[in-house]
Amino acid sequence: MSSPTTFRDIKTDIMRRIASGEWAPGSRLPNELDLAQKFGAARATVNRAMRELVDDGIVERKRKAGTHVRSVPLRQIRLHIPVVRAEIEEQGADYRYALLHSNIGRPPDWLRARLSLRPQDEVRHLTCIHFADGNPYQLEDRWINLTATPLAREADFSQSGPSEWLIRQVPFSDVEVSFSATAADTEQAENIGCGKGDPLFRIERQTSWQHQPITFVRLIYQRGYRLTSRY
Repeated sequence: MSSPTTFRDIKTDIMRRIASGEWAPGSRLPNELDLAQKFGAARATVNRAMRELVDDGIVERKRKAGTHVRSVPLRQIRLHIPVVRAEIEEQGADYRYALLHSNIGRPPDWLRARLSLRPQDEVRHLTCIHFADGNPYQLEDRWINLTATPLAREADFSQSGPSEWLIRQVPFSDVEVSFSATAADTEQAENIGCGKGDPLFRIERQTSWQHQPITFVRLIYQRGYRLTSRY
């Protein structure tokens, strides 16, 4: 008795047909009912195979238009942004942390607009620096929405950074990350140990939980910092 056809079998066969040119880029694939009949499998099994092919960027599905082989495969880059303490220690360096600034107040207009905060919302603003072998490694400029994360109001960030605290305390469902080059302003130059106007690498990260903003952070690195992605 033969084994039942799995979604992996179906996915592999579809990939083979695409690679061989039988289903060329841009061509429309048979619908799920036809594929289920073809493979002798349940429609749910075919659906799972198709969803994986969509997630892998091989095919695209459009309502009423059906499923087509992508002309150019869509690659999804996966970024691993570790806790800075772990990142530094994995390099074999000694880690040290210092809190430079902490206050609670109303969010500035640009932050309120970015996070869709209400005028009455309060945020905790923290500036801290992380060192590797005594040298400035990362300058962290963070705002925490106290409406979403009220425990952050009394949290002690004098000994460890807010990132580590947030990971332990607050889940998140959505993350938006952007990368850019920036020129050091006077305060950044003083804190990170470079000249004013020197080029720096900046990561901006915004996290939310069920559409409620949790935190926004700017992470500033010296030039030469390397971030690796995979797909």
